Amino acid sequence: MTLADRVLAGDPRAIARGISLIEDDDPSSAELVRAIFGSTGRAYVIGVTGPPGAGKSTLVDRVVHELRQRRSAHATKLGVLAVDPTSPFSGGAVLGDRLRMQAHAADDGVFIRSMATRGHLGGLARATGDAALVLDAAGCEVIVIETVGVGQDEVDIVRTADVSVVTLVPGTGDEVQALKAGIMEIADIFVINKADREGADRLVAAVEANLALETAAPNAWRPPVLRTTATAGKGVAELVDTIWRFRERSAGAQASRRRSRSEYRLRELVSQRFMDHLERDILAPGELASMVERIAARELDPYSAATDLLRRATR
Repeated sequence: MTLADRVLAGDPRAIARGISLIEDDDPSSAELVRAIFGSTGRAYVIGVTGPPGAGKSTLVDRVVHELRQRRSAHATKLGVLAVDPTSPFSGGAVLGDRLRMQAHAADDGVFIRSMATRGHLGGLARATGDAALVLDAAGCEVIVIETVGVGQDEVDIVRTADVSVVTLVPGTGDEVQALKAGIMEIADIFVINKADREGADRLVAAVEANLALETAAPNAWRPPVLRTTATAGKGVAELVDTIWRFRERSAGAQASRRRSRSEYRLRELVSQRFMDHLERDILAPGELASMVERIAARELDPYSAATDLLRRATR
């Protein structure tokens, strides 16, 4: 059997191998995605994001537990992609999946994988979208993606997930930063985690006040503000209920959202492939770096440089 066949059969080792190839940008990873792509598009992707220290990992753990308790109604097989900072020594995830969600380690219905950002901004690893495709093809009906936790840069999740859950925490002094437009605009659901702390009421009021300033279409989904204490499991059932209510309410809009994500991914791949072609086949070694130095020294403007590169690549 090929690796793709084994992924489609749900073989955990094949899933792990496939994601590793994607993370390493191995040439065979593109062939794997080609082989499995027709069998994807069925999973529902839940994105959990928010600033560092918001308790995202514990919340994801509890959400997975709740979903497994409801397996007959929602999901018999789940995937979790936890995106972590990159180790400066190994290039891998600083936090490994063995440090997370130990309660699910022996559960055959849950596949957990840590991924390193490897310097990619936006809260996600560049390979996260393709890793989610592998889990989708392997039969995961629900995929939960936890972002690295870098505040306002977490906007990539909206291009990957079907529902974006923004997790905030009171008493950190970061409320103003967390409520800026970048992270406010991506939320489908707000969660005030560690709601047993002092300041939870103020944070709920602040989020509600910001939401009240936004202009929404009639009957449009208004992001609810929920309270959870993930360490005790409080509010998690209500969060899962709300995620599923959003899924039912936005069923008609999901196709449009997925088309937008497909367009973004296509543009991203074309840009990446174009630059690879330019550096490998068109430019002399070190020529791009020299051009960058000239721009930095104000000897060349970036628009003229881009026009010249495009002309040389297409002639």
